[in-house]
Amino acid sequence: MIAPVYTAELAPAASRGFLTSFPEVFINSGVLLGYVSNYAFSKFSTHLGWRLMLGVSAIPSVFLAFGVLAMPESPRWLVLQGRLGDAKRVLEKTSNSKEEADLRLADIKEAAGIHQDSTGEIVSVPKRSHGEGVWRELLRPTPAVRRVLIAAIGIHFFQQASGIDAVVLYSPRIFEKAGIHKKNDKLLATIAVGFAKTLFILVATFFLDKVGRRPLLLSSVAGMIISLSGLAIGLTIIDHSDRKLIWAIALSVTTILSFVASFSIGMGPIAWVYSSEVLPLKLRAQGAGIGVAVNRTTSGVISMTFLSLTRAITTGGAFFLFAGIATVAFVFFYTFLPETQGKSLEEMDALFNDFKWKSSMRRRSSKEDVYGNGNGNTNGRIQLEAT
Repeated sequence: MIAPVYTAELAPAASRGFLTSFPEVFINSGVLLGYVSNYAFSKFSTHLGWRLMLGVSAIPSVFLAFGVLAMPESPRWLVLQGRLGDAKRVLEKTSNSKEEADLRLADIKEAAGIHQDSTGEIVSVPKRSHGEGVWRELLRPTPAVRRVLIAAIGIHFFQQASGIDAVVLYSPRIFEKAGIHKKNDKLLATIAVGFAKTLFILVATFFLDKVGRRPLLLSSVAGMIISLSGLAIGLTIIDHSDRKLIWAIALSVTTILSFVASFSIGMGPIAWVYSSEVLPLKLRAQGAGIGVAVNRTTSGVISMTFLSLTRAITTGGAFFLFAGIATVAFVFFYTFLPETQGKSLEEMDALFNDFKWKSSMRRRSSKEDVYGNGNGNTNGRIQLEAT
């Protein structure tokens, strides 16, 4: 939960998508390394292999523990604590210019309810900026906050409800159902899934701030719908055939790989990027926590019920169901999520208030602000209110 929120608060708007998607990149790199290590350690005896798998995973944790010590605090959190001097120094290190750092600080001060004339190292902060009443505002939100919460929670729900963890966790079983029975072949096919997932997330990181969130997300979900439908058709045909159909096996394997590739180029990283950047400053930590709780709960439900689901409606039927959920997700994203590319975190409230999905298809919002081009032109940006 902390990694995408922290990165979003630290990064300039022009590169926020690229940097905030990095946690997902490294998570999937770890998954890929896990698949590779499973294949390597499968050569050892059973009582030794699983111990080595667990032991090796402790090594990255040691590097992370030392790396955290060198990380600066979030400038937005520092402002909420009244530590303007520390916040300014962090912003100067993470901005393209001193002028941009000053503008970012002014935006954050306005969102936190601190007067712009307050320039001391440490200043008094309005009581409401310390977090009092946050849960009351989340449970009884204003219309604008309600829309942001629905967007943040919805993108997390659909990320997992579309079946990605079922494919990742049960890919050996799915490959076996598709007609691949040798242990080494199943492990190698699973490594291919991890490789495709990691490769296309790397591709997504370079396009998030160039193409935008909406185009990548919508094209990603469209690809997922096609892939899930193809996988469901392939598995259903294999289920009802008395002989080995090479083309159906090839279709199933290809659509599994295209599904994880489609997921990774949009839905995978954008769920974390989007939910981290749209929430108002005061509600960001708790709101992001709710989104992650929904994400993990949905993941757990899918993971624990997938085998029972396949027994009840067949494996092909389960993927037809996931394709249906992905179709609902496409409609939700198309009609409900505005483009956030190039916008500062303090602009999101006005963005959600003004968003009309039909007009968003006719025109793209201007990127010519200080965060996008570095020329200091604010183009009349509307700032987020402290509420």
